[in-house]
Amino acid sequence: MKTQIAAGLLCLSIAVPAYAQVQTPPVAPLQIVQEAAPDAVMLKISDLQARWAEIKYKSTDKDKKIAAMGALEKEAAALVAAAPARAEAKIWEAIILSTEAGFIKGLSALPKVKKAKSLLEQAIETNPEALEGSAYTSLGSLYYQVPGWPVAFGDKEKAEKYLKAALTVNPDGIDPNYFYGDYLMNQSRYTEAVPVLEKALAAPDRAGRTLADEGRRQEIRAALGVAREKIKTAAPKKSYN
Repeated sequence: MKTQIAAGLLCLSIAVPAYAQVQTPPVAPLQIVQEAAPDAVMLKISDLQARWAEIKYKSTDKDKKIAAMGALEKEAAALVAAAPARAEAKIWEAIILSTEAGFIKGLSALPKVKKAKSLLEQAIETNPEALEGSAYTSLGSLYYQVPGWPVAFGDKEKAEKYLKAALTVNPDGIDPNYFYGDYLMNQSRYTEAVPVLEKALAAPDRAGRTLADEGRRQEIRAALGVAREKIKTAAPKKSYN
């Protein structure tokens, strides 16, 4: 990364005539660290992603899952504190918080989903296309899964708005298609849900996300089975009279 920055500065120096050059102020050590941070942040996020998938899809003991996800959330929060300008870090703290809330369930999970919502809103404000629009996907999923007012902030219209925004950024991705399909299922729109879920199932593999993709595809297949059965049972029966 430092080499790329240096190369960019060199090109800029060559392109600007000598009489137009300005004196570049010295860069403070903290600024240098922040400029080099993207690689370090993404490396840590890759680690968080891998461990999140292990906890979510491999662990079977509920108490251990909650404890492990809670420990992972502390690491994600530390990453956000170290790189507050990075939307990617906020997205992954929010994802971990949301997953932990899903394990806990009930009113005691609400503070976690509210914090996740705030982090995702900040991420969208900073960089809405970070991680292929994942903040839109995660925020949309929260809006249709949490209770509405006065208990929480659930809102079906906002859910659809954000999930469609996610598909605009990443139309072929496994997660935006899965969560939009799941939202349609939540709204009993089974006929609409099937092609969306089929697209999610056919989505390309994500580099370094094998376990997460396998787990998500299991969820997609289960959702498709339910949707098709709902459509089948809702179809009018033929009369032979």
